[in-house]
Amino acid sequence: MKAVFVLLWSSAFIAAVFGTAAVPPLLLTFSRFALAGVLLAVIAWVSRSPWPRGRQLLHVAVTGLLMQAVQFGAFYLAIARGLPGGVVALVQGLNPVVIALLAGGLLGERITRAQWLGFAVGGAGVALAVADQLHVSVSGIVLCFVGLLGLSFGTVYQKRFATGADVRSGTAVHFLVSAPVVGLASLLLETPHVGDWTAFGLSLGWIVLVNSVGTFLLLNFMLRREAASRVGTLFFLTPAVTALLAWLINGQTLDGVTVLGLAVGGLGVLLAGLSSPRFPRYRRGPTEPVSAEPPASAGSGRWSAGTARSGRRPRATRR
Repeated sequence: MKAVFVLLWSSAFIAAVFGTAAVPPLLLTFSRFALAGVLLAVIAWVSRSPWPRGRQLLHVAVTGLLMQAVQFGAFYLAIARGLPGGVVALVQGLNPVVIALLAGGLLGERITRAQWLGFAVGGAGVALAVADQLHVSVSGIVLCFVGLLGLSFGTVYQKRFATGADVRSGTAVHFLVSAPVVGLASLLLETPHVGDWTAFGLSLGWIVLVNSVGTFLLLNFMLRREAASRVGTLFFLTPAVTALLAWLINGQTLDGVTVLGLAVGGLGVLLAGLSSPRFPRYRRGPTEPVSAEPPASAGSGRWSAGTARSGRRPRATRR
């Protein structure tokens, strides 16, 4: 599952390069959110997924604005300004370091010494590779870090406040809340037009079906089962995979310094991944009702509200 996630996540940067060459970046982002949101809403409705309500809905919406609108709005703008998709992935590779700094204080997750060493090595590798690309677009690099903060804060916020939300309906809310915000920004900051309908359609189709739906369902699923810091270490792998895909698809090559940075970053993820602590398979979030059910894998029977409050399992039915 983790290898599939890294491959699909990395492919988004390649698709974004083609997409932003055909349409303005914020228009592409809006189109992605609108189509993915409707698609996931239909999936949630057909599967009868529970929708977040009340305070939980607010937390899910905030998470979506951070992880979707801020992250991808900034990333697509950076790519449109000439920054290669591989470089954007390199900046995003700092995500585990930011998550680690936030997770310890906000989530109470224990970060081991070996894991901190892995974060330091991986972060140094990413910084080395990014520094070699500053001549391309300084403003693009700044936008990348804005997107990085959106992803990192959104990941920790979700783990802290919105873990009880259903993955399908919750992700649909992410997109549906973000779409009008980015759409308004596109109208105010861009002149909407389509320069190449074929490239726009193909890139949008891949981004919506593969990256928006498949990848984020995987991400949210993993966040519910493992520590945020452990999931975050996967982003150390995306720069190398993105660079490989860029070479295979676009023929883009990297110089020695960037390759060295990718290698050091890979060593960091290895150190961090081997020593990161496990997160419990299920833990009631602060906004989740006390009568919430455990995951289906924990058992086929339902718990009553009284049983959930007492912490006792239902008594076996007498024969």
